[in-house]
Amino acid sequence: MSSWTRGPLTALAVCLLLLAGAVGCGSGAARGHGEGGSAAPAGKLLDHTDEAGRRYREVGRESAPEVGVEVQPDAGGGWDLRLTVRRFHFSPAGTAARAVAGRGLAHLLVDGRLVCRLRTPEYHLAARLVPRGTHHVTARLYADDETVWAVNGKPVQSTADVTSSGPEPDANGSPAGGASGASSGP
Repeated sequence: MSSWTRGPLTALAVCLLLLAGAVGCGSGAARGHGEGGSAAPAGKLLDHTDEAGRRYREVGRESAPEVGVEVQPDAGGGWDLRLTVRRFHFSPAGTAARAVAGRGLAHLLVDGRLVCRLRTPEYHLAARLVPRGTHHVTARLYADDETVWAVNGKPVQSTADVTSSGPEPDANGSPAGGASGASSGP
């Protein structure tokens, strides 16, 4: 090959490599990073908020996550809780604080008071959190950015009414004894 053809061919090869690199970078960014999530925002933020001021994130019914909650008494006077979810996956601890469709965590509330944040479908609820009487145990789904998944302006949640038949709490606030269970599905 003579020197006059090497220059234009080299320049053409460099241009093709640069073009291929730019195309490759653009397609990688469009796919997003980690856990198969989309780079596009999930749902639409609403002005509605939960009790703690976390905004609702509206999604269509056909793609919305669902949750059901079942609560059963255990032998020790506490409660075993099991969540059933559809179109939803629990994110592990340390997940980036961003909304990815169908991912996140559940907040467990007893009578409207936050008890814990769940990243698994099972939890043991201590007897002291459900004293004598009837209580509302609610599991509400949140995105990893702490927005509330919502459909038609209502949070994606499920509530079970639980009645504890144990005696009144003692002076230390510790209940003693019996319980009966309840469950609610999606």
